[in-house]
Amino acid sequence: MKKYALTTSHGEIGIRESEGTGMPVLMIHGNSSTGEVFRNQLEGPIGAHYRLIAADLPGHGDSGNAIDPDRSYSMQGYADVLTEVLEKLGIADAAVFGWSLGGHIALEMIELYPGMRGLMITGTPPVAGEDMGKGFRPGPHMDLTGKEQFTEQDVFDYASGTCGLPYDPMLHAAVARTDGRARAMMIAKFAANTGKNQAEIVASADTPPIAIVNGTNEPYINVEFVDTIPVGNLWGGRKFLIPESGHAPFWDAPASFDPIFKRFLDDIAAR
Repeated sequence: MKKYALTTSHGEIGIRESEGTGMPVLMIHGNSSTGEVFRNQLEGPIGAHYRLIAADLPGHGDSGNAIDPDRSYSMQGYADVLTEVLEKLGIADAAVFGWSLGGHIALEMIELYPGMRGLMITGTPPVAGEDMGKGFRPGPHMDLTGKEQFTEQDVFDYASGTCGLPYDPMLHAAVARTDGRARAMMIAKFAANTGKNQAEIVASADTPPIAIVNGTNEPYINVEFVDTIPVGNLWGGRKFLIPESGHAPFWDAPASFDPIFKRFLDDIAAR
């Protein structure tokens, strides 16, 4: 795996790439995380075949804080910077994987990046801002998603809640590093319904193939509600559930997640 930085109009963006030379696949991490969360895929057989590209969002991981927080710290802003990253890398078409916030960003990218060949989302309820209460479960750690200043306990609670146990120091460091304005501004804008209606996006038959994969023990999103949302171009003919997995199946259950992910990528690459 190689690491480097790319200069964009939003700021310096830290990027990890796998060794594979196959179809490019943009991997988008979640709120207060980092592209390193995809290391099972980046360093495994999938990354050895496909060119997996995990860019840290502005204010996250190895990326710098946003030059203009109001411009960058929203789903639309993140979609813009990642589209710019792909353009600067000369990647005219790619598959996209989005986890949690990353899935929302990927849905916003469909209109911006016409080269999107296929999309898989995990831990992402495709809803409009007014339906946040239906798509997300209330819980002790849900309020942290938009909290600007974290205590040390908040860092632990958020890192362990999003990725489960065993607890990894890398996840703790990623949450602690995140620019708190990125959380607060993104959630405020989402709640104010500033972005697109993502239920309408996925309902369209004109999107790239969309795969939906969730864990059966998902703590943050209402999987039952997600199952009611129509998807016009649903990959595989169904929505997938990973047994005994939480919010991040690619992290806590790679042995179950990776075969589905590989089938998806193989199919998209062959089209």
